[in-house]
Amino acid sequence: MVGKMVSEHDQGVALPAEVAPLRRKPVQQRSAQRVEKMLSACAELIDEVGYDGLTTTLIAERAGVAVGSLYQFFPDKRAVVQELTLRNLDRFVRTVSVRFDQLELEHWWDAVDAVFDVYLTMHREVPAFSRLHFGDVVDLRLLDPSKDNNAVIAEKLTGLIAEEFELDPTELLLPLAVAVEAADAVLHLAFRRDPAGEPTLVAEAKELVRGYLSNRMPGGQPKDLPSPR
Repeated sequence: MVGKMVSEHDQGVALPAEVAPLRRKPVQQRSAQRVEKMLSACAELIDEVGYDGLTTTLIAERAGVAVGSLYQFFPDKRAVVQELTLRNLDRFVRTVSVRFDQLELEHWWDAVDAVFDVYLTMHREVPAFSRLHFGDVVDLRLLDPSKDNNAVIAEKLTGLIAEEFELDPTELLLPLAVAVEAADAVLHLAFRRDPAGEPTLVAEAKELVRGYLSNRMPGGQPKDLPSPR
């Protein structure tokens, strides 16, 4: 279980301007509340009907707003889902950062465990996250049009781990990109077998990532790692 979430007012993840799916940023509190209702409605509906069954009309009806109001902020359903996914990315990165601070990590493999725990908790508890993850079901480049979604995740984790352990991020990016791809594949299998994540497969994913990174992380990491099982 992850620790407490950071405050809504804490600094989020900086994203390129061209990534932002909002047509216009809500300035007034009432407009911001409408957008939040749309995003909440979108998440609920994705859990119920999936992305393919989602429509802007359904989102507007569930949010209790006119569909024209939705179009003031979002051009289509993809943009609503993109904004929701970007916010989930923000939440993921900030929560991982908080976990790093709370746990006072001694070794990089403890950081790996913390990342897994945050991801698994979001999958189980955050509306629509189990259906969307970080957007591949919609677009392999939903988070950033210039790179695939897993590459974005790898870059964010590289920044966090490099800062935490005073490592060179240029040496971390490739191994972490491979680790993210490997973990993503095994975790998808775990969630197909059990909606909460089949425990033995989750343990296998951790073991796979730890074993690979033990030979790739800079600084002469020990080969004998404590088992995640």
